Amino acid sequence: MDEPKEDMPREDMPREDMPGEDMIVYFNPVCSKARGAVEILQDKGAHFEVIEYLKELPSRADLERIVDAIPDPPSALVRKDKRFKELGLDEGDYETMEQVVAVLLAHPELMERPVVFHGDRALICRPSEKVLELLD
Repeated sequence: MDEPKEDMPREDMPREDMPGEDMIVYFNPVCSKARGAVEILQDKGAHFEVIEYLKELPSRADLERIVDAIPDPPSALVRKDKRFKELGLDEGDYETMEQVVAVLLAHPELMERPVVFHGDRALICRPSEKVLELLD
């Protein structure tokens, strides 16, 4: 892959333009589904990069790329869990790409995981075995 363009800040560059492996796993180590997907990839001998997205926050471009790549509606990328409710958020307010990206930039802990990319394809790998679809 090409090196990052000097006039574009690295944090604003989509990860697809960054040097790295063919597969990318957006990972949260406390998530059993994320750990399971990584274990499956390791067992299959896949080459991948793990991004702990709560330590290395995704950029707007990263989030837009994810929403574009997953076959699900944009709202599938937002966890509607206890934290979502604690924040007083309403599911109906997070349907479009713009709304989803905005909430995930403000609250990255709400990103559904794991998200796994292989080339231009991406899946929210729940259950973990769904990652096998990307190895075809």
